[in-house]
Amino acid sequence: MDNDDRPVGQILGRREALKILGAAGAAVVAGCVPGSAQPTGTGAAYGAAATEVATQTGEATSAAGSRACVVRPELTEGPYFVDERLNRSDIRSDPGSGVVEQGALLALTFRVSQVGDSSCIPLEGAWVDIWHCNALGVYSDVSDPGFDTSGQLFLRGYQVTDASGVAAFTSIYPGWYSGRTVHIHFKIRTGVEEGEGSFYDFTSQLFFDEALNDQAHAQQPYASRGRRDTLNSSDRIYDDQLLLTVAETGQGYAAAFDIGLQID
Repeated sequence: MDNDDRPVGQILGRREALKILGAAGAAVVAGCVPGSAQPTGTGAAYGAAATEVATQTGEATSAAGSRACVVRPELTEGPYFVDERLNRSDIRSDPGSGVVEQGALLALTFRVSQVGDSSCIPLEGAWVDIWHCNALGVYSDVSDPGFDTSGQLFLRGYQVTDASGVAAFTSIYPGWYSGRTVHIHFKIRTGVEEGEGSFYDFTSQLFFDEALNDQAHAQQPYASRGRRDTLNSSDRIYDDQLLLTVAETGQGYAAAFDIGLQID
């Protein structure tokens, strides 16, 4: 297992992102390019998150509008990835026991694109894994000095992007554990079933605004953990390019995340 503080892979900063996109694609990093029509299938779930985010935050990107193609930095995988290959959109429960993790509802939608020399198109068929701790800072299927959840599979799962490059998840707002700010791990893979020759793996993390962390963690069961000991400003891994735009909904929170990948 990897040390959660040690970066793996390439750390891609803004300068490198601009270099990848080239002069013609430089504006894409900061804005949008024409995209596809209204998503269908899995993409329909994007409406609940993206439309809510666009409406309440004033963002230009919407389910039926433009596609933002943004190159993001790759960050450490951390010690808690387990390749369970658990294909499901709602990751809140443990399949074995049926117990559902308690916490504020979070609808999280990824829109994944493939970046070319001067283009940005939806990436279909990519596996998007997410995993994160529960409201009390505990991960599933881990034997750790502080807990042993071996065999449990809560707050883990993957979805395959549809023709619009969309993968949608239902989870809870993550809690915290000592030494790290509030975050969600994600991994995007292609060629998982086709063989090693076509395999691509991108791993990173998502972060939340501190005022929102305070608001969410004032609720139970989060509040029982007390004040977290690491904020975004003091986290050694935090990168504001990976900060989620989150909107409140009638049931909890919704976030939509656009990411463009360069796949050789």
